[in-house]
Amino acid sequence: MSQLIEITDFSDPALDIYARLNETQLLHFREPDLGIFIAESPKVIERALQAGFKPISFLVAKEDLVKDASPFFDRYPDVPFYTADLNILTHLTGFQLTRGLLCAMERLPLPSLESLCEGTRRIAILQQINNPTNVGAIFRSAAALNIDAVVLTKGCSNPLYRRSARVSMGTVFQIPWTILPEEVLTGDCESMTTLRSLGFKTASMALNDISVSVDDETLMQEDRLAIFLGNEGDGLGDETIAACDYTVMIPMSHGVDSLNVAAASAVAFWQLGNRNQQR
Repeated sequence: MSQLIEITDFSDPALDIYARLNETQLLHFREPDLGIFIAESPKVIERALQAGFKPISFLVAKEDLVKDASPFFDRYPDVPFYTADLNILTHLTGFQLTRGLLCAMERLPLPSLESLCEGTRRIAILQQINNPTNVGAIFRSAAALNIDAVVLTKGCSNPLYRRSARVSMGTVFQIPWTILPEEVLTGDCESMTTLRSLGFKTASMALNDISVSVDDETLMQEDRLAIFLGNEGDGLGDETIAACDYTVMIPMSHGVDSLNVAAASAVAFWQLGNRNQQR
């Protein structure tokens, strides 16, 4: 039988990691060891567990014990299951969006760029995308639209932040990903050199005088392609665009010159994903 522990006071230290530590504090919670993160909702938690992440504890409202937590009881008999009345847990920011269940989990080591790219043909590169909602939405599109892996620069929002994982519907646990040491990718940086050595052509999503359309036949037939997406405000920097083999635009109408980066990613992934490749 799992260890069911009732909490009657919102100030109980057992709630600290759920209620009083921010994402950065969770990320560095066990330094020098890997940090922790909080997964929300049974579906997202299940996908994390299937991906090999280990639970530290669960938190569930009493009203949802049977419906949401019972599938996990027998599987994790040594893991604490904290429970409390809903009127206590509603003090947690956003608890009503969690669909009744939270789980604190240990982070796993990230792969190197070389090992991540092994066997891939289409990858997405996110540069300084710092909105967790956009990061989560991009992962969901990547999973649905034939992208093999996602690579993030150092300045991006972490995919395991609660909002990112929730918006992604748990696909951050299904699509392999890693974080690069650089904040901005340039022609002579180590990561770009590695991509070229692995046989990737690089495509920056940006609008300029030399942009080709996202349905360009030559672009679509590249054997290995890395699709670069920039941040919400400024997009990709000039140095990154200049370092890429292609600059790619999405043709638009009514005088619109850009899309939200999450929307643009879905269009690009649909057009350039592996479904278009003739094996």
